[in-house]
Amino acid sequence: MSIQEVYRTSLALHTDLYQLSMAYGYWKEGLDQRRAVYHLYFRKNPFEGGLTVASGLKRVIDYLQTLRFDDSDIDYLRILTDACGDPLFDEEFYEYLKAFRFQGDLEAVPEGTIVFPHEPLLRVTGSLLECQLLESPLLNFVNFSTLVATKAARISLATAGDEVLEFGLRRAQGVDGALTASRSAYVGGVHATSNVLAGKIYGIPVKGTHAHSWVMAFDDEIESFYAFAKAMPGNSIFLVDTYNTLEGVKAAIEVGKWLKKEGKPFLGIRLDSGDLAYLSIVARQMLDKEGFEEAKIVASNELDERLIESLKSQGAKIAVWGVGTKLATAKDQPALDGVYKLSAITDEKGEWDYRIKLSEQILKISNPGILQVRRFFDEFGAIADVIYDEEKPLGKSAHIVDPFDPTKERWINTEQESVDLLEPIFRKGALVYQVPSIHESRERTLENLNFFHSGVKRFVNPHKYVVGMEKGLYDKKVELIRKIRQQTT
Repeated sequence: MSIQEVYRTSLALHTDLYQLSMAYGYWKEGLDQRRAVYHLYFRKNPFEGGLTVASGLKRVIDYLQTLRFDDSDIDYLRILTDACGDPLFDEEFYEYLKAFRFQGDLEAVPEGTIVFPHEPLLRVTGSLLECQLLESPLLNFVNFSTLVATKAARISLATAGDEVLEFGLRRAQGVDGALTASRSAYVGGVHATSNVLAGKIYGIPVKGTHAHSWVMAFDDEIESFYAFAKAMPGNSIFLVDTYNTLEGVKAAIEVGKWLKKEGKPFLGIRLDSGDLAYLSIVARQMLDKEGFEEAKIVASNELDERLIESLKSQGAKIAVWGVGTKLATAKDQPALDGVYKLSAITDEKGEWDYRIKLSEQILKISNPGILQVRRFFDEFGAIADVIYDEEKPLGKSAHIVDPFDPTKERWINTEQESVDLLEPIFRKGALVYQVPSIHESRERTLENLNFFHSGVKRFVNPHKYVVGMEKGLYDKKVELIRKIRQQTT
C-alpha cells in the first residue's frame, strides 16, 4: 500500500514554501529545464555509531510515481500573497504545475544497505526545477526512516539474535511517525510490531500481550490471568508486575498449569519494571522448576541497545525484548543530519558544470560531480568504499584519500570483488526498479551487517570503516574550493 492510499490526498504540497519559490524563480528566469544533479546524503553516523542503515526508498518511489498538483493544491496556492498583497505566483505558473510530472532519473541505495557519512543515498538527475521541488519531501522520507532503521539494527545487534518487538506507537510523533517507525524498525531488523495499522499496510507481523489495566480491572491478579487465558488460550503471555512481580509469576504459573491441562500453550510472562536482570533470572528458575522451560520471558521498560547489552552482560534470562519509546522516537538522537545538495548543472552548451557549497566548517563542504559509491570486498567482508565520479570511471586501481585528512591515502585494487551501491530506480520518470518486499529489505539489512567487522558495529568508540574519495574527484573539489575563494575575496 502506498502513502497516497493511506492519506487519500495529493502530497504535492508536502514541501517547504521556499522550494516552490525557487522553482517559480527558475521558471521565471527560463532556467527550469536546465539539467541538474542533486545528491542526498548525511554528514555523521547517528547515535555515535560506526554505520547507518539506509531506509525510506519505498516511500520515495510511491511519492514520485504519484506526484501531481491537483485542483485543490492549485486553489490553495492561489490564495497565497506576497508582502504587497499580490498573488505569490503568476497564473501561468499554476498551469505549469498542473502538467508537472517527475520526468527525471533516480539512482538510490536499496533499503537495508549499510551506508556511511557523505555517501549519496539518492542521486536525482533531471530539470533544475523538478530536482529542486523534491528536496524537502525526499529528506522527510529518508531521514527519519534511516534513523529508526539504524536504531533498530543496533538493538538487534545488542540482543544477539533474540526476538525484538517494536512497541512505540503510543509515544510516536503522530500517525505517520508511528507508521514510519514501525516500518523502518522492521527494515532495521526487529521481528514484529504492536502497531496493527502498520501490520495491515506493510505486512509486518504483529504481536502484543496485555496492559496493567487488564489486571486492575479484576478483583485480583490471578482472576485476570484466568480470564485472559480463557479469552485468548493461544496467545497467553501474562504481564506480571502490576502489584508484586514474583507473586505475579506464581499466579502465571498456576494459570499455565490450567492451560497445559486444556492442551493450550503457556507462552510466557512479561516484565515491565524493576530490576529486569534479577527478576528475569528468578522468574526463569521458577518457570523451569514447574516444567515450563519453553515459556518465554518478555521484557519492556525504556529499553535501548545499551541497556540491553548491559542486561545481557548481567546474565538476564530475557528471550523477547519489547522496545518502544527509544526506538520509535530515536530518543537519544531524534534527527538525522541528512542534506540534499546540487553537485552539477549544465551550462549553456549542455556540458556539466560542477558545483560545491562552501562553509567555514569542512564537514559542511559538499562534493561535486555525478557521484557513485563502489564497495570492495575481500574474503572476510567489506574493506573500503570509494566515492567516485561516474563521468570518470575507476581504472584497474583507485587512489583514494580521506576527504577530511588528505594525508590519509590508500590504493584499492579495483579488480577485486565489488558492487556499486547506487542502483537505477527511475529513468526519464519511469520506474525501472523491481521493488523488494519489506521482508526482503529486512533480510538485506541482516546480510549487510554481516559484511562488516565487529569493531564497526561496536556501540562505544566504534572502528572507523574506510570511506575515501577517488583522488581525481578530491583534486577537483579542492580546485573548485580555491576558485570560489579567489572569486569571493
